[in-house]
Amino acid sequence: MSISLSLKSLFGSITISETSNESLMVHYAAKKDSKVLVQLYDNCADDLYHFLVTLSDEELAKEIAQRSWLKVIEKSHLYRQSGSFKSWLFTLARRTLIDEFRKLKRFDELHEDSLPIASEGLPEVKVSQEQSEALFNKVFNIALVKLPLLQKEAFCLQQEGFSLVEISAMTNAEPETVKSRLRYAKTALRKALENHRD
Repeated sequence: MSISLSLKSLFGSITISETSNESLMVHYAAKKDSKVLVQLYDNCADDLYHFLVTLSDEELAKEIAQRSWLKVIEKSHLYRQSGSFKSWLFTLARRTLIDEFRKLKRFDELHEDSLPIASEGLPEVKVSQEQSEALFNKVFNIALVKLPLLQKEAFCLQQEGFSLVEISAMTNAEPETVKSRLRYAKTALRKALENHRD
């Protein structure tokens, strides 16, 4: 959605679409302007949903995403512009998801950190260079879903563009631990993909 509403009172001649998420959030926290919240949602909702659906399932991801946006509204006064809005949003969502895992008695998944990827359940096909990338992507997606939760989380956050320091802060894990999770995840994915390519 392209909104060209001018925020003259706060940003001079800068329009919403030209303003950073961080500036939008500061404005939203101060003014509770619903148009600004809509722009934040448009900017980040898809990325948030994809992150959550990779860690859970479609139904739970939708629910946690909705709760996360409600927390943005409720906790907007806690946002500090010194950090990335997207990082703050994903941290809220991650904490909400972990709370839900605890309620659903799925907390054990959070401790399966260094388990290798299971090869069962991956399609028994060889993907050649001539074939469509769709089949290769299918194998990748299945392999990604089968990763232990913390490895999958670190990998997905890195793919979203977060730095090692940001991932460490978001997951409350030491940078070396995050590096290990990323290494395990990439090794497992590479191995799964190599097993399915001619």
